[in-house]
Amino acid sequence: MNLMKTTALAALVVGGLTVGAAAQDKTYTIGVSVPTADHGWTGGVDFFAQQAIDRLQKAYSNVKFVLATAPDSTKQAADLEDMVSTRNIDGLVILPGDPDAMTASIKKVKDAGKWVTVIDRQLSQSNIEDLYVAGDNPGLGATTAAYFKQAMPNGGNIVVLRGAPIPIDKQRVDAFMDGIKGTNIKVLDSQFANWNRDDGYKIMQDFLTKYPNIDAVWAQDDDTLVGVLKALKEAGRDDKIWAVGGAGMNQIVKMVEAGSKQVPVDVSYNPNMVATAIDLTTLHFVAGSQVDGNFIINSTLITKDNAAQFDYANTPF
Repeated sequence: MNLMKTTALAALVVGGLTVGAAAQDKTYTIGVSVPTADHGWTGGVDFFAQQAIDRLQKAYSNVKFVLATAPDSTKQAADLEDMVSTRNIDGLVILPGDPDAMTASIKKVKDAGKWVTVIDRQLSQSNIEDLYVAGDNPGLGATTAAYFKQAMPNGGNIVVLRGAPIPIDKQRVDAFMDGIKGTNIKVLDSQFANWNRDDGYKIMQDFLTKYPNIDAVWAQDDDTLVGVLKALKEAGRDDKIWAVGGAGMNQIVKMVEAGSKQVPVDVSYNPNMVATAIDLTTLHFVAGSQVDGNFIINSTLITKDNAAQFDYANTPF
């Protein structure tokens, strides 16, 4: 079941949470497990998770939250065990740092009779989670490809910096490659940059050494894009090569809003999806509403004309 596909509808659902809250007298505990902030996007996840918890705790005296951040799968698995055995959670909201490594631990939570909401990264086994909340990963790739086709009507040479070898990256890249089929856009090279600015910087340096005729870059992620831009500037090619990232980082959105020729657009994949996941999970408990299924948030092309809508100035992202 596909619940909804726009953030506007998400806001309507969340707004409805306040109705009838006082009538709820049972206490619920919801565990929230997210990766430790190791780059801008996960920093945004942690920020929005805490913000959602603070807001919901004020609205619902009968809902408690246990928030844990983890730098790796070992710590994240231990956090889940503690949430079930010691904290006695009723439900879990989790963004797994490594979905393959975390699948067995999340299944244990589900087997213990707990509600499970998974964010962003799909597990290696299907039908474990009750609710899956994510951005539109194929849409991110397809939206980016459509822009490249528009910006490069006669074709050209590009390089691609991928994310990490997990399903959401493949979905993005497959959709992008499908989108540029039949064009004269040629992908010279593609490497995993792990959504990391340092990796993006090093890989882009390597690309610049190998390929003197790069016209544009798809970095897929705005953290990676920051590293790409640094490499281009140091090589003196920042006025010759344009680039597109993804996610909607403030730094990049402001460049788009200012009319940057080097970064003409971005594509949304907002870490605020963690708040949507926590909101919907809370709705399940306090209102008994049916929220199981998939909640996919659109990936929107961010341009100079609409960039102001994506400027989240008070976040670390």
